[in-house]
Amino acid sequence: MDWLKASAAEQGRAILAGLISPVEQTEAYLDAATRHPYGNSIYARLSAGRARAEAVAAHDRAKAGLRRSLLDGVAISWKDNIDSAKIATEAGSRLLAGRVPSQDAAILAEATLQGMVCLGKTHMTELAFSGLGLNPMTRTPPNSFDPALAPGGSSSGAAVSVALGLAAAAIGSDTGGSIRVPAAWNGIVGFKPTHGAVSGQGVVPLCNRFDVAGPLARKVEDCAEIFAVLSRQPAPDLTGAASRPLRLMVLDGVPFDDAREGPVAAFEDAVKRLAAAGAKITHAAPTCVTEAMALAPLLFAPEAYGIWRDQIEAAPELMYPPILERFRGGREASAADYVAGWENLNRLRAEWARFVAGYDAVILPTSPILPPDTQRLLNEPDYFTTENLLTLRNTRIGNLLGLPAISLPTGHPACGLMMMGQAGQDLALLVAAATAEAALN
Repeated sequence: MDWLKASAAEQGRAILAGLISPVEQTEAYLDAATRHPYGNSIYARLSAGRARAEAVAAHDRAKAGLRRSLLDGVAISWKDNIDSAKIATEAGSRLLAGRVPSQDAAILAEATLQGMVCLGKTHMTELAFSGLGLNPMTRTPPNSFDPALAPGGSSSGAAVSVALGLAAAAIGSDTGGSIRVPAAWNGIVGFKPTHGAVSGQGVVPLCNRFDVAGPLARKVEDCAEIFAVLSRQPAPDLTGAASRPLRLMVLDGVPFDDAREGPVAAFEDAVKRLAAAGAKITHAAPTCVTEAMALAPLLFAPEAYGIWRDQIEAAPELMYPPILERFRGGREASAADYVAGWENLNRLRAEWARFVAGYDAVILPTSPILPPDTQRLLNEPDYFTTENLLTLRNTRIGNLLGLPAISLPTGHPACGLMMMGQAGQDLALLVAAATAEAALN
């Protein structure tokens, strides 16, 4: 068995059984990342010294029967906007070049306490403000299916590190789709928790009212175990996930506007397989979704620009022009309109919650498009803008409505099926996702 491409949970159980060593696994991942032809485009920097020390400690705990969690000794990568003590954290931006935090982010500290090994920091979109994964200011990771295509972002290196066997799992962050899009485009699982379910302390912000960190992995079980560590709670029991048929609502309307043939066909095929496995499928298009989406320009860019305005305007030449333009798109919003926008959004969230109360999950294509050609994105700024907005259109629904959401591979390359749960019901969504995963596989 190629243990580097085994799921994180499988690796954890193999460590427990003495089949593999955390030290050997960590060395193998470090070697694979160093030797891979795109290794430097996936990892912004490896934390080899830290990883080796943590792996030795995990090995000793395993020998003594003192493992701290299922994932004790499992090696994972971390997005470069998550602070790591004495290791540069630059959030994919020249504005933060040379930034070295003095302590770990709260989630990295918790993961380390539970025995997970930190392999290093992965490349990402500049300040996390794009869904395409393109970053000519630092590095753009390759898409794992085709290096010429965009990897998805902003957790681009995180997803690719898992898909190419350079990490057992990864931690990314999601403001408008930045975990789920790269997961879909690289054929893995990506889970966005409910906003506030895990600590944001020590995570470089984009929009504090939407940002949330979460896992990218090979299996739903991995995401459930990692989320349990990050949120400091027991992992859900997935063994009885298929105890009753899923109640699923296909979200019609907005998710399919201008959607490309490939993702739609993959989604429809996945829905057929879910139905064949016993899921009860209904369709609906509540108007609150359209109303919430109309608020997006008023809420995302103004907050992002408010956070980063001083640094950006002090050195705008350090930014990739399309990303700079996205930030500056928020500078004209009035405070009154921003506040009114949030008042409206909170009302729409309550309306949505009432509408979907009887469902295990709402499903839709993760992204309405396939990964575009990287070179064309670089050559055509207008194409970058239109593709980026469409890339994040479906995932942004979950962020706006304050929902946990997960992207599952459909079996069609670069096409994901997204499941949105109810706000705060992260564990229930993971159980439903495990049932769907079994049906899709």
